[in-house]
Amino acid sequence: MARIKNMIESEEPSAVISVGDTVSKNLVENGVIPKLAIVDNKVMRKKSEPVAIPAEKTLATVNPAGTITEEAIATIKEAIECGSSVKILVDGEEDLLTLIAVLHAPENSLVIYGQPHQGVVVIKVTKEKRREIAEILKSMENVRKAK
Repeated sequence: MARIKNMIESEEPSAVISVGDTVSKNLVENGVIPKLAIVDNKVMRKKSEPVAIPAEKTLATVNPAGTITEEAIATIKEAIECGSSVKILVDGEEDLLTLIAVLHAPENSLVIYGQPHQGVVVIKVTKEKRREIAEILKSMENVRKAK
């Protein structure tokens, strides 16, 4: 977390977005309040205590495991576009919503998520990173259509 705090101080990102309960909790406990925190009240797919995130607004969405719903996309867009800090509580799973957060976050934002048994991943939002994410999402749509 100290390295992430230093990165935030030196990068001065447009926004800090966290995806996942543990990473969101650790950020808050270390004095970093995300503009957007996406959580599902689960850690490693097991129920956990709700994360206390100081947010001006709380939104809820449904996103079953292994999917990205239109509702979740719309909720993330709404959260990013509003001027206040937001916590999104996902009924289902938030993991794949990292892709949507990167796709819609302001340029130079940092999207931070946990990688189980590995640590924390920080993605700096750039035009190139958005293109990369768009290609990933496109390939996922093709797989879904092939079923």
